[in-house]
Amino acid sequence: MNATKVFTEENNVKQQDYCVLGLATCFFREEGEIYQIKVVEPIPSAALEAIVQGIPTSYELACAKTLGDVLTEDTPTIPPEFPAEAQLCDNFTERAIAATRTYKTRPEAMAHIPVGEVKQDLNYSLAKKRVLNNSNVVNTEDNVKQHEYTHKVL
Repeated sequence: MNATKVFTEENNVKQQDYCVLGLATCFFREEGEIYQIKVVEPIPSAALEAIVQGIPTSYELACAKTLGDVLTEDTPTIPPEFPAEAQLCDNFTERAIAATRTYKTRPEAMAHIPVGEVKQDLNYSLAKKRVLNNSNVVNTEDNVKQHEYTHKVL
């Protein structure tokens, strides 16, 4: 989806709609090595409300913008408040539209960060690492052994 088709009645978003972007510290596994990367991703209203209440988060900062500031011309842009090495998350445009819609249904969430402001006093923690390309392989050994009477009526 490109930005010229973003602002349609079908998507129900406008350029002046509120959106929050976060700078997340994520990890990427490649050939046995784990690399740390900085990812810019939209934050939905429910997640923002939990984050400002102090739950541990992988977000270093959160920045409130209008959707038009983030989606200009044909490509999404990273605002200047974010470091140069930061990269956009996968499906950024779709996720930005979805996150923007959450603020339309919960406008009280917009009071946490005014447009143009950056919030850095988050409970930043890497205790639970977010590995982006982690795959879960299930083996036969992972099956739980059950008692022989588990599925019988006694």
